[in-house]
Amino acid sequence: MAKVHYITEEGLQKLRAELEHLRNIERPAISQQIADARDKGDLSENAEYDAAKEAQGLLEMKIAKLEEMLANARIIDESKLDTSQVQIMNKVKIKNVKTKAVMEYMLVPEAEANLKEGRLSVGTPIARALMGKKVGDVVNAEVPLGMIKFEILDISR
Repeated sequence: MAKVHYITEEGLQKLRAELEHLRNIERPAISQQIADARDKGDLSENAEYDAAKEAQGLLEMKIAKLEEMLANARIIDESKLDTSQVQIMNKVKIKNVKTKAVMEYMLVPEAEANLKEGRLSVGTPIARALMGKKVGDVVNAEVPLGMIKFEILDISR
């Protein structure tokens, strides 16, 4: 059974654009590289040809993965999100109990995670610990550096 990929409308558009770019720009470019390398003669000792074929294989794997994600994508209806407890697509403001540092993250599907933009994957230890909790709850999250304790300050959309 195929894995369902939950995604926002914005994330779906980005995946479609990336797939289109790979199919229409990258694939023809690699095909041209293979043709150019083939024209140089003996393929048994042609490093350019080998590199282009390897790049083609990697590209086709990436295209197949994107096609699978799109085929099994389920759009998250952000208008139906509840903010009484932490769930996917919520913005969560948390405070590290020890350092008093306040952070705000949006919990997003794995494919849309970008820590620089404050978009934290629901698969991370911190997000998993926060899921289902309410404002005021204190949560322990096991991260690679050890246990961290957070207080949930706010949940919003």
